Amino acid sequence: MRFDKLTTKFQQALADAQSLAARNDNQFIEPVHVLAAMLADADSGVGSLLARAGVAVNRLGPALEAEIRALPQVQGGDDNVSISRDLQTVLTRTDKEAGKRGDAYIPTELFLLALVDDKGPAGRVLANAACNANRWRRLLRLCVVAVP
Repeated sequence: MRFDKLTTKFQQALADAQSLAARNDNQFIEPVHVLAAMLADADSGVGSLLARAGVAVNRLGPALEAEIRALPQVQGGDDNVSISRDLQTVLTRTDKEAGKRGDAYIPTELFLLALVDDKGPAGRVLANAACNANRWRRLLRLCVVAVP
């Protein structure tokens, strides 16, 4: 995936996720870092989109923090973190979805859509925060389609 295809907000979320991983001494940037960074940005609209999709957003922060704390830590490293295999997989699904839609740029909303089927910690956190997992998946797909 080309970084320049990402919207400015998505690029910022990835940069914030990298900082979050480095602060927590994580060697890799994981989907949980990206989701936490998106939620931390009040201007991103991710929280309201997830709320409209039936996700209890107030439960996401603590759950994501717990997942990040559970990640392996590297002490004494050079703070050079890279994208994990799991994040690469989600980003590839995001890119494919953008291609199907004919989008020239890739917004954060498509990343959320790719997390709908994620079997890793980020997908589980989202599913656990939803009132009804199947309902939130349908609603998120509808919300993302409605986003211009």
